[in-house]
Amino acid sequence: MTNNKDIHQVRNILVTGACGQLGNEMQLQAASMADRRWLFTDVAAVADGSVVTSLDITDQSAVEAFVQENAIDLIVNCAAYTAVDRAEGDAEKAHLLNAVAPGYLAAAIERRSGQLIQISTDYVFDGTAHVPYTEELPACPNSVYGRTKLEGEQAVIAANPSAMIIRTAWLYSTFGNNFVKTMLRLGREKTELGVIFDQIGTPTYARDLAVAIKAAIQHGIVPGIYHFTDEGVCSWYDFTKAIHRIAGITTCRVSPLHTSEYPTPAARPHYSVLDKTKIKQTYGIEIPYWEDSLKECIEGLAKR
Repeated sequence: MTNNKDIHQVRNILVTGACGQLGNEMQLQAASMADRRWLFTDVAAVADGSVVTSLDITDQSAVEAFVQENAIDLIVNCAAYTAVDRAEGDAEKAHLLNAVAPGYLAAAIERRSGQLIQISTDYVFDGTAHVPYTEELPACPNSVYGRTKLEGEQAVIAANPSAMIIRTAWLYSTFGNNFVKTMLRLGREKTELGVIFDQIGTPTYARDLAVAIKAAIQHGIVPGIYHFTDEGVCSWYDFTKAIHRIAGITTCRVSPLHTSEYPTPAARPHYSVLDKTKIKQTYGIEIPYWEDSLKECIEGLAKR
């Protein structure tokens, strides 16, 4: 396979959803790629001196104008409607942000012969497999969130065939709200905690994903769908036990729960381990083990 766009032509890079977990991590990675011009946007204007400016990616004319006026060569779309349970009752908004907006971005960058990196999710699968999902397996979402993210993938590919789609899972970071921060808080507040043990996947430190995206940019994007998480597998119960162990939390007893004991509006995949062979071979990257990255994140939080 050959690169769709000469790496030397990629000068102006737009990162959307820049105030989120991955968007913040991309801001950190951009510092080591100073030979390129980076533009960071989010839906709300930031008035605190931040480098992030306002752009509503659900506004097609605004997207077109921004991409053309700033001569964007590459878009990394980190924006998404990620409230999985809320999406069940807010399907229209989830569809607008997860499916329609990526299509706008893809079409706008296609008109400049540029490329898009679209972030997707393990929720495009129903979780009934028992071996890691490869990119070639048919998607079969069973939630509004998963369905709208799959529709986003399809819209991107239709508008910008040279795009790169990265499916990830169980994302956490030192930025924003996430499972790691919640379990740290609950572990310090409670003496007992029940966590689901029959949903299996892989935690992903958003910084590791940002590093992988940087590697793809430096290599030159090879179009297609890719999977990325950290290495290894665990349940949410195992994940929580590791969080507490690394953080030195010993006063909270964590018990395993069946999914049926903790019903949620949206169905979760019982098994959503993603096979990462393709992205490792294509871009020559090494992916950290999930516990090693978790330790790095928790140590980073402790310094704040």
